[in-house]
Amino acid sequence: MRFTFRLCSILLALALGLPALAQQSGGTLIALVQPEPPTLASYLSTSGPIGQVSAKIYEGLLEYDFNLDPKPGLAKSWEVSEDGKTVTFHLQEGVTWHDGEPFTSADVKFSVEEVLSQVHPRGPNTFRELESIDTPDEHTVVFNLANPAPYMMRALSGYESPMVPRHLLEGTDIRDNDLANDPVGTGPFEFVEWAKGQYIRLDKNEDYWRDGLPYLDRVVLRFIPDAATRTAAMERGEVHMAAFGALPNVDVVRVREQDGIGVTTDGYSMINPMALLELDTTQPPLDNKLVRQAIAHAIDKQFIIDNIWFGYGKPATGAVSSNFASTGLYNPELPQYDGGSEVANQLLDEAGFPRDENGVRFSIMHDIIPYGEEWQRLGEYLKQALGDVGIELELRYEDVPTWLKRVYGDYDFALNSNFFYQLADPSIGVDRQYHSSQIRQGTVFVNSSRYSNPEVDELLNRAAMESDPQVRAELYHRFQEIVAEDLPVIPLFEMEFVVVYDERFKDLIASPLGAYGNFAEAWLDE
Repeated sequence: MRFTFRLCSILLALALGLPALAQQSGGTLIALVQPEPPTLASYLSTSGPIGQVSAKIYEGLLEYDFNLDPKPGLAKSWEVSEDGKTVTFHLQEGVTWHDGEPFTSADVKFSVEEVLSQVHPRGPNTFRELESIDTPDEHTVVFNLANPAPYMMRALSGYESPMVPRHLLEGTDIRDNDLANDPVGTGPFEFVEWAKGQYIRLDKNEDYWRDGLPYLDRVVLRFIPDAATRTAAMERGEVHMAAFGALPNVDVVRVREQDGIGVTTDGYSMINPMALLELDTTQPPLDNKLVRQAIAHAIDKQFIIDNIWFGYGKPATGAVSSNFASTGLYNPELPQYDGGSEVANQLLDEAGFPRDENGVRFSIMHDIIPYGEEWQRLGEYLKQALGDVGIELELRYEDVPTWLKRVYGDYDFALNSNFFYQLADPSIGVDRQYHSSQIRQGTVFVNSSRYSNPEVDELLNRAAMESDPQVRAELYHRFQEIVAEDLPVIPLFEMEFVVVYDERFKDLIASPLGAYGNFAEAWLDE
């Protein structure tokens, strides 16, 4: 096994122009990313494949420990005023962008006010209370807030709120800047090359501001469209890491028994992913909530977990993940859609959609998220399950850019499979899918269902700034009750992503962001 691994690694290294033999604390990490990202503009899109690459290049003001408590990042320290309305960050000194320009408070002000608050999918929500930013000197940044926003302090990582170079973006069309495919950050690895359809190469930042880091000499992100080939590459040692479903769970069950390969579900606690279905609530027949409820009843969530995701996950019971139970924000007392086809048929009859002579009530298109084979199997299951209650489902599977444009740019869909990160606080990860202010055509991973309910908006607005934990919990509980009935989104299951890795690589999962971390502390133990 080790001879095969060494030979394959050397051959791949030679093909990529990499050093064939790794140093004790350095070396080259080859990781799978599936699918290939459409761009590397993490300031424009929160698409998962983008984040797995860009988080090694761009950094945020803060990093986080496994308790989700903030640690220094580009900000070495910070203070929050007693009333919670002023947050002062003191920046690291001696930080430079990869092109040699200094990183200053002006970059932070520009990144937050002109980029994240304007064009980032979650930024307008994260910084909703921000009124202004002061920069009294090059290394001090003061956030002035209209109301306390404690959730904001958990959304300042390089993955979630990347700091970007003002000198390369200011005065340009941010959505059409070359930085999207030629990124320049302050992170531990510098962008070197993107061989489309093959790999992205990142090399060690020799001028990184954290002394002695990174340990790795290089990170190569490989793209292999075929699932069986990805698994074989992992088994042969041609790649060293796979996360976010890059290896199908059916293969993980086998691969995890192999010597030298480790498997963990750590590294996802800050993202709280939930698999779900988005429905177009503006057009018939899905504008009828009885139809949406019927679809939910027809779906067997546990079957999906057991037979498509091979046990990795737990049924979702509402709009907010049960992982928030410890904070009191999760409502465990919601009605459950588990009536099966009998209840689904009753609701569809009541909604006024009788079966025709072929047993079909109506036909709709299901757009499958193009993130792997499990999602295609989910589409096939939904076609059968909904077909049993008279809903004829057509399946459409496209590449990532086309899918994103169809769902979020053109609103040209009826039923869409997806997964959303609920992140470290519902104000950041949940509100964006239900608040009417998040109907932002052209912005990805927000309210594509175009659901609008003034009471929900008010509840979410109040909860975002509420400092009393009990009152905040009550507000979120009521929100969950309303959307459990309206059902603009059908929660399916709380996902458990798996990281598969070569055990010779240490400290790959060094934070609750897992593969979205920067790998600054990862190293190869030869």
